[in-house]
This record gives sequence, structure tokens and C-alpha cells, in this order.
Amino acid sequence: MTGRRVPRVTITSRLFAPEVGAAAYRLKALADGLAAKGAEVRVLTTKPPKALKGTDADYEVRRWPVLRDAGGNVRGYIQYLSFDVPLFLRLLLSPKPDVVVVEPPPTTGLVVKTVCLLRRIPYVYFSADVSSSAAKGIGLRGPALKLLTWMERTVLKSAAGILAVSDGVSQEVEALTGRKQGIFMVGTGVDTDTFTLDGDARSGEGRYFVYAGTMSEIQGAQVFIDGFALIAKDNPDVRLLMFGQGVELEALKARSASLGAQVEFRPPTSGSEVASWFRGSLASLASVRPGKGYDFAFATKSLAGLAAGAPAIYAGVGPMVQLIEDNRLGVATGWDAASVAVAMKAVIASPVSDDDRSRLSAWTEKNFSLRAVGRTAAARVLESAGAGS
Repeated sequence: MTGRRVPRVTITSRLFAPEVGAAAYRLKALADGLAAKGAEVRVLTTKPPKALKGTDADYEVRRWPVLRDAGGNVRGYIQYLSFDVPLFLRLLLSPKPDVVVVEPPPTTGLVVKTVCLLRRIPYVYFSADVSSSAAKGIGLRGPALKLLTWMERTVLKSAAGILAVSDGVSQEVEALTGRKQGIFMVGTGVDTDTFTLDGDARSGEGRYFVYAGTMSEIQGAQVFIDGFALIAKDNPDVRLLMFGQGVELEALKARSASLGAQVEFRPPTSGSEVASWFRGSLASLASVRPGKGYDFAFATKSLAGLAAGAPAIYAGVGPMVQLIEDNRLGVATGWDAASVAVAMKAVIASPVSDDDRSRLSAWTEKNFSLRAVGRTAAARVLESAGAGS
């Protein structure tokens, strides 16, 4: 970009590193990619939970307090508003960027669209999913669904560019908006600097499975509780560790009560901490529940485990199924307890070798490193700003 003015990019998101989650990692990779291309980057986000410490960055990260639900999530109308309302003023009064990047939910998109219209700034929508499709999948109907669909369609149609994490998301966006241009598939991945085979492998912790991430109706993590219940009695030394939060957390705790200490629920923790548990696990667990509006979703939970050398047990639907089967990354099953139990028993009987763990980690680094996604996304954002790459 020699001889050209340094492009200025503002990223707005309710989740950003050090929070653990696909969106937080994805947007950090974008910010890193933009900074590497010489852009001046500002991130407008929220204060993370107290247990998580901030991370160093080559750009400005401005944080604002936000309301979280009982599980620690920024999820729900009140929680969204606690971020969106201050964001309006934060974005309106901040130095004018060349482009703004926004991600779901559509309420945040609408705030960004409004401010960008007033200030004549293009914006890019980073679409990891289609919120209206997901809302319909979990039972939203009537005026509320119509309002959400209108809001999302309006935001997407006005965006200078849309970044989609998969072909499935691209198709959903095209079906919703009718637009043929400006939708870019940038892919998805995992932070392979954090989730790596190198480091502590929790030696001395015995045998265990790890689920790490959101516990909502979309994931349907109860399938792992129910599957583990079928094999727990015959394997009293094996544990199921559930890291994370979500609307189904309390229901999952109640569901597993009869299993006692064999099932442990732990709060969200840093990616490096989760990676250390993955390294020593029998397998990592991830799921996408069928029929909830996310059948096209790419479950990055599996990729995080694979990057740290843990084979995947994946239950449900989505592109991860074929990926696991085609590349011998673990076991993909239907979303049912009996199939999950069979997969768990097989891993307990024949744990993966150190050589296999190395293969899984190397395959993920080669094919799904988030660094490549960040670079691709950064180039598209700068194109949308008219700054080039």
C-alpha cells in the first residue's frame, strides 16, 4: 500500500478475544489480518468476564460494559440492547473509518447500518450464520420472526460486502436477500496458534471426554450427556468434562445429576486452557442438532479439538460430517444417544496413538488455520472500503 493513505477499519462485535468462541477467534483473525496489511484497526467490543484476561494486539481495542445472562452470555434482547444502544454513540462519535465490519445479531447490524448511513461509511457484514433461519429453527414465529427477517434482510442488502464462512451460509444469504453480487465465501477455521499439539496435556487427569463451547438448543449437547450415561457404569474411571455456558446449562446439569462426579461442568476459560484439556482427552465432542435452522453450520468446536490432537466425536448434521468421514478425523454419528455411546466405547477401547494425534493436528493446521481466513477476509474488507489490498 505504498503511496496510499492508511485505510482505517472499525470492527464492531459483542464478542472478541480473549472470550472463547468461534466469533471471537474469527474477528481477532480478521483484525490481525487487517493490521498485517497495514490498516489502522479499531475494535469496539465488550468487557469480557472477569475470569478472562485481555490479550496484546497491534491495534486499538475499546471495551464497554455489557449485560450478560445467568450463563454469562451476551444473548437475548436485553443483552443485545445493552451493547447496541451504547454502540450507536460509540460509533457515531468515534473517528471516521473507511469501512465498518459488523457481525450478527441483526440488531447490531441495524445500528451499524444507521450510523454508516448518517456518516456515509460503507460497512461489511461478517455472516457466520443467518439469524432468521436459526430463529425459525428454534421455534420463533409470527410478528417477531417477520421483524427479525426484515431487519436481517435490510442490513444484508445494504452492506457493501458480505463475508460468509461457508457455501451453505452464502446460499442462505442469497436466498434471503436475492443479491448475486458482493457475497464472498472466506471460509472458516481455528486459531492454530492457541489450539496446538504443543503444550501441557493434562497428564495425571485420567481418561475423559471434552465438550467445550456454547450449550444451546442449536447444539443439543444433551446427546452427549445421554450417550455418556449409557457407558458410564461400565467405565467408572472415565469422565465427561463440559466447559462453557448457554441457555441449556442448567437443564444439562439436572440431566446429568444421576451420574455424579463422572460429569463435571466448568465455566468458560481461556483457549489455551481448553487446548491443554483437549490434548489429553480421549476425544473432543461437538454437535449440531438437526432441524434447528443450522443444518448448514460448520462446527468449529471439532476443529479446535483436532488442532490440539484430539479425535472428534461429532453428532448431528452439517459439513463436518463428510469432512470427518473423508479424512479419518474421528467418528461422525447421528444426533442420538445410542450412536454417541457406541463412538465413545470405541475410543475408550482403542485410544488414538501419538502418531494419530500428530496427524490430526497437522491436517488441521494445513487445511483450517484461521490465519488464512483472516487474510482472505481482510482483503475483502479493504476492497469494500475502496482501499485495495
